[in-house]
Amino acid sequence: MSLSDSPKGAPDHKHELEEGAEFAPRFDANGLIVCVTIDSASREVLMVAYMNRLALDKTIETGDAHYWSRSRQSLWRKGDTSGQVQRVVSLGVDCDQDALLLEVEPGGDGKACHTGRKSCFYRRLERGDGRRLVFLR
Repeated sequence: MSLSDSPKGAPDHKHELEEGAEFAPRFDANGLIVCVTIDSASREVLMVAYMNRLALDKTIETGDAHYWSRSRQSLWRKGDTSGQVQRVVSLGVDCDQDALLLEVEPGGDGKACHTGRKSCFYRRLERGDGRRLVFLR
């Protein structure tokens, strides 16, 4: 895969963007693109993070998931400190190329969340007033 050289990575025409074969990720004004990461075996959503161009390039180059930390303003390879390396099985892009979908094989203990859970999505809104979270795991 190669990244487009245009400023935001977008082809000239909407049709080319949506139907063409060129991988042209569209980064936002902060140079970021959202990335949803799922377990390739269970299909469970593990996490949502952001990538900048460097994180995306490193992910493609190495086959390990790299992200951009908005709070630390730095590149990070998932698993460097936790051992929960994510090996990329496939990288998908949505219709207008402004969101990514990583399918990964989780390493280490298989957990992805910094809270020690497998998934960052461990709570749901309770039915009714919609203001109370219920823990799932």
